Amino acid sequence: MRSSNPEQASRSPAGQSPWLSQKIAVYVARDVLAGADRDTAKAAIAEISPAIEMVDLTAPPEDPERILAGNIYQRHVVLSGDAPARTGSTSDDLVCRILRRGSEFARTSNPQANTGNWVDIVRHVADVLAAFGERLRGGEIIITGSVVAPLAIEPDEDTIAFEVDPVGRVGVQFSRR
Repeated sequence: MRSSNPEQASRSPAGQSPWLSQKIAVYVARDVLAGADRDTAKAAIAEISPAIEMVDLTAPPEDPERILAGNIYQRHVVLSGDAPARTGSTSDDLVCRILRRGSEFARTSNPQANTGNWVDIVRHVADVLAAFGERLRGGEIIITGSVVAPLAIEPDEDTIAFEVDPVGRVGVQFSRR
């Protein structure tokens, strides 16, 4: 697989189908400490933009220890790079579209329905990091849950894109080697 950045590439293990998950990247502007209130977490969110996570399902979903040991299936995250981003954490008036083979495949106007509220995610990440002696720092990026159900990449697929109007777009291209 080749992402929109030609420097990033991934191959799935033999016999494994890669999957793709559409995410919202939350850019954190300032440190968020454990126990932060909603206003503090919301103020820490600098911007949001589309992202794609590439995953390989290498363990059965009912085996949480193997899933966690394998980095929760994650192989790569592709960010939108120089694409415009939306300031703050609001999802008002966003329309998210997944494009396969050049056509709209899925759409939602409520990108937090599956992921949960992005401010609450920031608070949760800060709390979890603190439990391990770490902290959520300004400049870090949180990748939220899937906006729509993850997609299995089909053998004849060459491009998938995730658009978040009016914010931006990110896409990946695949090649067979």
